[in-house]
Amino acid sequence: MARYKQLAEKFIRDIGEGKLPEGHKLPSLRSMAKQHVVSMSTAVNCYQELEAAGWIISRPKAGFFVADTPATTELPEWRQFESSVTEPILNVYGPLTHAGPLGVSSTTMDKKAKMAMEQCFKRATKRLNDCLAQYPDPQGELQLRNALSQHFHLQGFPFSSSQVVVTGGCMPAVKAAIETCTKTGDAVAISSPCFNGLLALLKHMGRKIVEIPSTEQGIDLDQFEHHLKQGNVKAGLFCTTHMNPQGITMSVEQKKRLAGLAATYKTPVIEDDVYIELSHSNASPLPAKFYDEEGYILWCGSVSKTLSPSYRLGWCLPGRYLTAYTALFASGSFGVSTHMQLAIADFIQSGVYQSYLKRKRIELLKNKRDYMSLLRAHLPEVTRISNPKGGLVMWIQIPGVDIDALSKEVITAGIDIRLGTLFSGLGLYSDCFRINIGHAVDSEVESEIEKIKRVLLADIKR
Repeated sequence: MARYKQLAEKFIRDIGEGKLPEGHKLPSLRSMAKQHVVSMSTAVNCYQELEAAGWIISRPKAGFFVADTPATTELPEWRQFESSVTEPILNVYGPLTHAGPLGVSSTTMDKKAKMAMEQCFKRATKRLNDCLAQYPDPQGELQLRNALSQHFHLQGFPFSSSQVVVTGGCMPAVKAAIETCTKTGDAVAISSPCFNGLLALLKHMGRKIVEIPSTEQGIDLDQFEHHLKQGNVKAGLFCTTHMNPQGITMSVEQKKRLAGLAATYKTPVIEDDVYIELSHSNASPLPAKFYDEEGYILWCGSVSKTLSPSYRLGWCLPGRYLTAYTALFASGSFGVSTHMQLAIADFIQSGVYQSYLKRKRIELLKNKRDYMSLLRAHLPEVTRISNPKGGLVMWIQIPGVDIDALSKEVITAGIDIRLGTLFSGLGLYSDCFRINIGHAVDSEVESEIEKIKRVLLADIKR
């Protein structure tokens, strides 16, 4: 990467983390060049890169300043209600005419990461040797488990390779956790709203649910504890960092309390943490599992959101359930592709993964700013938009507009978004929808937002 781009990324990280606040005056070109021991042309290219992307502004005869961040809207309102045991209800809409950039929660690897991954696969092929005649280790190849252990240790979250089980993605990891901890007919506590894929999984597995209201800090843990006391739930299943679809990250206090509740009531909590490495700053939050001293949290993750869902590779730290969890994999599958495991292990251990995550976090921070500006320009003034600190999704509420009633118009217009009622069986989010912000704003994204505007305005005028 060119030196001026490296410097630009550092400035963006510092701005995103608040080290360089809005309106802060930056060093002159000459001073910046001297501080970083680069040429004037490199300093000029760096500032031009930042200015073109909207991170800084130049003022004649005054210098360069950190630009104001786009004005934010009010945050969505979180519906409060008394939770109870219910059957999962799946709301399904007709087929879309196309898959747009705002629908599936996803992002893409950049060219540099793709090229590095190709080399990792080549090296993994050479290392297979006798493994070609063997089934993969049910717990996961040791090289990958070591790589994951080392990687998360650097993030301040230590665990040993013997504690982790490799899975075929995050959803298989969660499914195995549910099978390990509960049986058909048991109730599982979830957040409300909750990722519709988890709702579908629980329904398919014959589990009941208890929807726990969301709050600005995470979820209503008082209600969760009430159901634990009453024995209404046999497990919890929560996304705790950069939640899908809310965009919320549980506070440290909430994560500590969640771990404490699991231990106090000896009830397993499955932590779906597939977005934890996609913070919009240079550091990842710690999971609730970090505060789990009794082993009641089963922590699940994956490279599906950071790298590619096609790799079908994830993991779980089952805690005190390790033996039962591993036995489930040993009896029900023949493990994850050895070739894939060795390639991902190489990608992590080579340091390429960490460098890629740094670039991706900067990219996602810029995406969030761009989407926020675009939505504010096109949607009604009453619109409320989440301000996620990471992840790939943004939750949008337009009070007074029944977006769910416009589902046919949305499908007819070919708009690929996720309507709010998909994420709950309680009918509470008909004025909400979720969009993916994992892809840079381009003409296709702008076209999709314009379509949303036309459909909504047509309904408002009626």
